[in-house]
Amino acid sequence: MAVSVDTVYQRVLAILNKEQRGFVTPEEFNLFANQVQLDMFEQYFYDINQFGRMSGNDTEYSDMLDNLNEKVSLFEKEATLTRSGNHYLLPADMYRIGTVKYNSIEVERINKNEYLYVSQAPLTKPTNARPIYTKGLSGIKAYGTAELTGASDISCNYVKKPANVVWGYTTVSGSAQYNASTSTNFEVHASEEVDLVLGILALSGLLIKDPAVYQLAAQEEQQGINQEKA
Repeated sequence: MAVSVDTVYQRVLAILNKEQRGFVTPEEFNLFANQVQLDMFEQYFYDINQFGRMSGNDTEYSDMLDNLNEKVSLFEKEATLTRSGNHYLLPADMYRIGTVKYNSIEVERINKNEYLYVSQAPLTKPTNARPIYTKGLSGIKAYGTAELTGASDISCNYVKKPANVVWGYTTVSGSAQYNASTSTNFEVHASEEVDLVLGILALSGLLIKDPAVYQLAAQEEQQGINQEKA
């Protein structure tokens, strides 16, 4: 369900060149493409929070919260965590952590400043049947009856970051020709293709100092947002 990076690039160029408004190089496009994809990806979570406070509808395929969760589901992964020193390392591509499990048992997350109290109180102290974990920059530390240190006992579900978008090319007679083997497509949902084009056009308008391009893209994007949230 990925969005073709070449399709988006060619559409951006076609719109810019239609009225001789300017040109965006592959390197500029790649920078804009990654910025727009990341902004779009992060917006999913803000929108989920917003729509989660609203009542949904019973119409199949049109409930916004369901649609957003479907878009996020493309980035959901599961991994067994590797231990390094006194921490379990989190996946390098992780954006948000989900459920942490110890031998298929869910591990409860607590704040570091809560650990001393939780670990000493008889009713809340962790056990292997009711483990807990804390998260820091180095990774996570998990505790059961004692600190959990097994090599392959800890796993987690998580939402990964989108991979970097690349419109790869080879130069032929001074012209950049698309090279699929060195390219990376957008990872966002296929329904986002139009918004990707508009977002990249908006940044391109700023680059080529053409406010008409920026304003057109911004107006089209805002119209789409209003329709979604109406």
